[in-house]
Amino acid sequence: MKESLSTHEAYAAMFAYLEQIYGRTRSDDLGALLGGMSLLSDGETADPAAWQDWIKAVERATTGNVDMAQKLE
Repeated sequence: MKESLSTHEAYAAMFAYLEQIYGRTRSDDLGALLGGMSLLSDGETADPAAWQDWIKAVERATTGNVDMAQKLE
């Protein structure tokens, strides 16, 4: 397995992961999210904001600006 992924490969990996969860849960919210994240024939996301949101998330992750600690509230 490669040590690092391109932005597109990471997006595909996230999509596949969420698709697996959707397959188990059939969550309407997750289904709607995946629908917006789906790629159209022109390569753009169905929801125009989805790709820009993804790029912002990648920027946060690559600058260490994501807190993934478990929080029990």
